[in-house]
Amino acid sequence: MDLDTVRTFVAAAEAGQFQEAATELAVTQQAVSKRIAALERGLGVRLFTRTPRGAALTIDGQAFLPHARELLRVAERAVASVRAGRRPLRVDVLTSRSAQSGLMRGFHRVHPDVELDVLTLFDIDTAVAAIRSGAIDASFRAVAAPGRPLPEDIESVRVLDEPLDLLTGPGHVLAGARSVTLAQLAGHRIWMPGVVPGTEWTAYYDDLVAGFGLDIEVTGPNFGSDALLDTIADTPALATFMGGRTRLIWPADHGLRRIPVTDPTPVYPHSLLWHRDNPHPALTTLRAHLAAATAGHDAVGTWRPGWVLPR
Repeated sequence: MDLDTVRTFVAAAEAGQFQEAATELAVTQQAVSKRIAALERGLGVRLFTRTPRGAALTIDGQAFLPHARELLRVAERAVASVRAGRRPLRVDVLTSRSAQSGLMRGFHRVHPDVELDVLTLFDIDTAVAAIRSGAIDASFRAVAAPGRPLPEDIESVRVLDEPLDLLTGPGHVLAGARSVTLAQLAGHRIWMPGVVPGTEWTAYYDDLVAGFGLDIEVTGPNFGSDALLDTIADTPALATFMGGRTRLIWPADHGLRRIPVTDPTPVYPHSLLWHRDNPHPALTTLRAHLAAATAGHDAVGTWRPGWVLPR
C-alpha cells in the first residue's frame, strides 16, 4: 500500500477538507483528489462523501482510519530503527566475560545515554561480514592473522593489550608460585578446548607455542568456562591460560590460582574493527573513549605475534 496515499487520506480525514489537506502536505488539491481516488480504487470502497463544508468519512472511511494511522506509525518506527543515532550501537564481543565486554561496560558507565546492543559472534570472518553488511557497527578482534588481511573498507585500531595469566588448581606443581616465566611452562600441559582451527585466537596461540615450546592441548569438546574451571580445579596435571582482565567466578572450594606470566608477558591484542563509511555518531564516541581509556601497548617485557597490527 502506497504510504503517500495513506498519509493523504489521514490528513484529509483530520482536516475535513481536501484543500486544507493539500496545504498541510504542500501539494495541490487536485493531487489530493487523485491520491484519494487511487486509494478508493485499490480498496474497492468509498472513503469520503462530499458535503457543503468539505468531505466527510463514510462508514468504510471511519473503519479504515485507525488502521491508516497505525500504518503511518509503523512506517515511522521502521525509519527510526535505522536512522543514524536513533538505533542502538551494535557491537560484537568475543564472550560476555571477556576484557572486550569489560571495555563496553566501562563505555556504558561513562556514556549511559548511548543505547547499546552487545552481541557475540564466533570468529573474525563472521564479524567482518557482519560489519560489511551493516548487521553490526563494530567488533573487537585480534587482527590480522597471517594470510588474512582485512578488506580495504574495514578500519581497525588496537585498543588493549591484555596480559595472560596461568590458571591452575590447588594441586598443580606451580600453584604456589607468585609468577611463572614462559620458559618454566615448557613441558606442562596447558588445556584449552576453546582453541578452534581457523580462528584468530588459534593463530595467536600457534605462534605462542612455536616461539616458546609450549604444549597446548585442545582435546575434548568445549563445554564452556564453568566446565573448564571444574576440570582445572580437579586435575593437578592441567593448567590453562586466562586473560588477565577476564571476569570469572568459581566456588571457593575450587581453590583456583591465577598466576601472572612473565619474562616476557604474553599479551592478547584486542582491536576495534568498523566500516569506514559507518555514520553512527556513537561509533565516534566509542572510538574516542577507547583511545583515552586504554594504554600499555608495546610495553617493554611483553610479547605478541609479529602479525599483530600496530596501534
